[in-house]
Amino acid sequence: MTLSYEEALAQVTAPGQLFELTEQEVRGVTYRLFANAPANLGQLFAATRGDESTFVVYEEERWTFAETMAHVDALAHALVHTYGIAKGDRVGIAMRNLPEWIVAFAAVVSVGAVSVSLNAWWTEAEMDYAIGDAGLSLLVADPERVERALAPSAARGVPILEVRGDRSAPDRDGVRRYEDVVHLGDAMPEVEVAPDDDATILYTSGTTGFPKGAVSTHRAVVQALMAFWANNTIQGARKGTDLLSTSTPPCFILIVPLFHVTGCVPVMLTSFAMKMKLVMMYRWDPETALRLIEAERVTAFVGVPTQSWDLMESPSFAKYDTSSLVSVGGGGAPAPATLVDRVEKGFRRGRPNIGYGMTETNAYGPGNSGDDYVSHPTSTGRARTSIMDVEIRDEMGTPVPVGDRGQIWLKGPNVIRGYWNKPEATAETIVDGWLATGDIGRIDDEGFLYIEDRAKDMVLRAGENVYCAEVESAIYEHPAVYEAAVVGVPHERLGEEVACVIQVKEGETLTEDELRTFLAQRLASFKVPSRVAFAADRLPRNPSGKILKRELRTSYFGDDGADGAGGADAGQS
Repeated sequence: MTLSYEEALAQVTAPGQLFELTEQEVRGVTYRLFANAPANLGQLFAATRGDESTFVVYEEERWTFAETMAHVDALAHALVHTYGIAKGDRVGIAMRNLPEWIVAFAAVVSVGAVSVSLNAWWTEAEMDYAIGDAGLSLLVADPERVERALAPSAARGVPILEVRGDRSAPDRDGVRRYEDVVHLGDAMPEVEVAPDDDATILYTSGTTGFPKGAVSTHRAVVQALMAFWANNTIQGARKGTDLLSTSTPPCFILIVPLFHVTGCVPVMLTSFAMKMKLVMMYRWDPETALRLIEAERVTAFVGVPTQSWDLMESPSFAKYDTSSLVSVGGGGAPAPATLVDRVEKGFRRGRPNIGYGMTETNAYGPGNSGDDYVSHPTSTGRARTSIMDVEIRDEMGTPVPVGDRGQIWLKGPNVIRGYWNKPEATAETIVDGWLATGDIGRIDDEGFLYIEDRAKDMVLRAGENVYCAEVESAIYEHPAVYEAAVVGVPHERLGEEVACVIQVKEGETLTEDELRTFLAQRLASFKVPSRVAFAADRLPRNPSGKILKRELRTSYFGDDGADGAGGADAGQS
């Protein structure tokens, strides 16, 4: 019998079930949370110790859970006994997607220290900012990041532990090699870690100024992990679409950076917690991804929407067997309805999905998948979730009627406790346990949440609000469009006008007039872009895959963005 979402949610979270919900006060705020959640992340990792099944596949390497935990234990021992890392100390991780990134993360949080994820693409100046801002006691880095961090680390007296370094290279002051410090067989130190101890600092990927360090407790990360697992179980209870109920063993492919919340929490940590195989990519490449999906029988593909486009646009798509895929999608940006339909029809078993999460929510939030997503392709999912509450509020912070637009506010035990050393930013963003997302949305009468746009990514044209996501979705319906971004640019009479930058698919042609004629059939006239630019290459993105709209305004329309409009990339994961 098929259950409704509400029936399945009630069944899965009922008393006595693994995902039983309870109410508890945390830092003066009452939350709905999972009663059976582990107390800390270390307990999740410890449960895999001795498991000889494959955990990580990286290039030609295959690491079992047992091997991974042997490294975690040994590094944790070195952190405490060699470097003197104590509970609450911050340890930075700066490297590309490598197995040692996972080892370092697990070791750091297991001994009660705080894992600080540094963007692998940062310059020396950006590295210097984060090293100083977080007050690092140690930096674990790969050779490329070591070179960028040498000067700022030396200036601040922060030692570096280098992974996969050149053994023949000369020694450098303050830098030690992983293999010289980490001795397999050393035991995990015993450190008492409480649910409300700090666990992680992830820097938000804002595109203006320096980023903010979002601080999560062990409770917040663990509750997010439990919520991802519970969501999957709820879908299984509804209609047998559980990711774990297939004949193919569950397997994630990691196509986004581990320093980004999506790669760290819903992909890497979920794989660790649920003992799933994790196939790691050194860098994104559609053909390589297709080859790995076939070879490793990958069941879950999670990235930004453009990566799903890339996968299906690859000339090699039909060459590879993608029948193992059960779930195809991700988050980080709205997906056009045409992509949802294409994923639904393009894979034998793979169903489309999307999630609405932020660095500030540990990537968890309302999600949409399967039949719900096909029938509501422009929605990010049901506003009611296991542990999270969602409200749409006006500018005064008052909830609005069903169907009305407003800012999206989120509340749940998975939300960060605040921004590192930024009490004013924390107070502006988190109010009585509620997180002001800065996103504009609405909830319909069925309870589905729709994200219209970022609050500052709205174009105000002659007093009319134009939501960029709506215009972008219409543009993506044109068969010649590969990528598109809509921005607001200054206009003397109108205040702002709607502009867009488009990359056309290889072998296709499209003119400004053709585009406007096409859009005029789908959008009100004031929403049709008055300025159109065509890009020869892929649109610029930040490390989390979001299009850099400020850069587009400057490059294509000569706008330096000084008016502050259109900051869609700021403050989110």
